[in-house]
Amino acid sequence: MSDWNQKIIEEFRANAGRVGGPFEGAPMILVHHIGARTGTERVAPLVYFPEDDGTMLIVASKGGAPTNPDWYHNLLANPKVDVEVGTETFPVRATELTPEERAPVWERIVAERPGFGEYQVKAGGRTIPVFRLERA
Repeated sequence: MSDWNQKIIEEFRANAGRVGGPFEGAPMILVHHIGARTGTERVAPLVYFPEDDGTMLIVASKGGAPTNPDWYHNLLANPKVDVEVGTETFPVRATELTPEERAPVWERIVAERPGFGEYQVKAGGRTIPVFRLERA
């Protein structure tokens, strides 16, 4: 997975935040997160959903796996991180949405990108978390 992610990160940076393949046309973000146990900085390329208020939503789908991605745990432990959007890098604060906040947002996410609905089914009993990123 890290080779896959590294290729996406390189393509993102070489093309002002745009990538092709399965993510062509999707808004992409690079989330720099700090390892909860290691303190090591890592970068996760993710699809994001821009909100009208300037915040951004990211989805901890892990392709529908039964467990959350590592970056999910890292954001809970260290919610102040940097992100890259296009050619800009800036700090954000990540907050996991409550079930009440997630419900209406999830409907919009699945309507815009149906693959996330497929991931939710594939994830079995795991509710896929959603984070709001707000500029710090």
